[in-house]
Amino acid sequence: MNQKKLGFGLMRLPLRNANDAASIDTEMTKQMVDTFIENGFTYFDTAWMYCGFKSEDAAKECLVDRHPRDSFTLATKLHAEFISTKADRDKIFNAQLEKTGAGFFDYYLLHDIGRNHYKIFTELDCFQWLAEKKRQGLVKHMGFSFHDDAALLDQVLTEHPEMEFVQLQINYLDWSSPSIQSGLCYETAARHGVPVFVMEPVKGGTLAQVPAEVAEMFRAYAPQMSIPSWAIRFAASLDNVQIVLSGMSNMEQLLDNISYMSDFKPLNDQEQALVSRAAAVIGGNIAIPCTGCSYCTDGCPQKIAIPKYFSLYNADRQEIKEKGWTPQGTYYDRLTEDFGRAGDCIACGQCERVCPQHLPIIDHLKTVAGHFGK
Repeated sequence: MNQKKLGFGLMRLPLRNANDAASIDTEMTKQMVDTFIENGFTYFDTAWMYCGFKSEDAAKECLVDRHPRDSFTLATKLHAEFISTKADRDKIFNAQLEKTGAGFFDYYLLHDIGRNHYKIFTELDCFQWLAEKKRQGLVKHMGFSFHDDAALLDQVLTEHPEMEFVQLQINYLDWSSPSIQSGLCYETAARHGVPVFVMEPVKGGTLAQVPAEVAEMFRAYAPQMSIPSWAIRFAASLDNVQIVLSGMSNMEQLLDNISYMSDFKPLNDQEQALVSRAAAVIGGNIAIPCTGCSYCTDGCPQKIAIPKYFSLYNADRQEIKEKGWTPQGTYYDRLTEDFGRAGDCIACGQCERVCPQHLPIIDHLKTVAGHFGK
């Protein structure tokens, strides 16, 4: 199958209720899936916990049950936080086969490897377990997604040369980040000869809603190109990148992505320079670098809408001082009717343990609580 570089991430699907991650709008999702395939794209990515544990079910209803199995490729993942025994590996894998109805997975990933999760995956022999799934034909390609530094990535790839690909967070804002290390991790994978699949190319929407200065700069150069297109094309322009995942939440986003990825053209030197300038400007405006993955929310005992609150805080920080009243405080108050307030945090730490960005969430929640409590 000739696979184009754009992949459909099934983590941020259209919802019937914006405050309920499991309320997937399946009819809209079906239309988006059909349009994606009709335009020659084939790669779909889901995971056990996406969309309130309903993403894999949506993959069955909207994709697997409606399209020939050889017309698409499907990826899903095993997350270390949901296994404590070796028996748990098969329990989840078999449930995933049933939930998706896929028969087999074209790509299967050990999900969100960092130091703690690598220890769990190693202790539970998950690498050999996954290799056995491949020998059985239940997995065609095995890899892992990764959120940590380049030194650990080098260790994992050295100790497990059987891994066929690695999924990395790569975007132009994180490329030179000393904490995310997108560039260093990409170079490490390339040095090992391991293809890269990209997640968070738009950084959870951050690179779709850029400061006015950046938007004007991009539009002056190419007025017909959307702001997110610069982020997607940056990641896709890297030679060792095979797939760039985009979590598309509506048809408008999907059609925009298709418009420039159907006949993809890498960034030229002048465009690369523009993106570097954009990263410098944006980097000075973001207070909390949250990508909105929502890994932190499922286990929160206080049901705090952590990514939503961080997004509102970031947006409020970027408002011009002369504006006076801003809407973010109102949005915050309305969200607290359904979710715990930022100040309700009991500092249990579960959110920080699963955060792929390794953010000090507890401290950030205190900041948000103080900001919107004024």
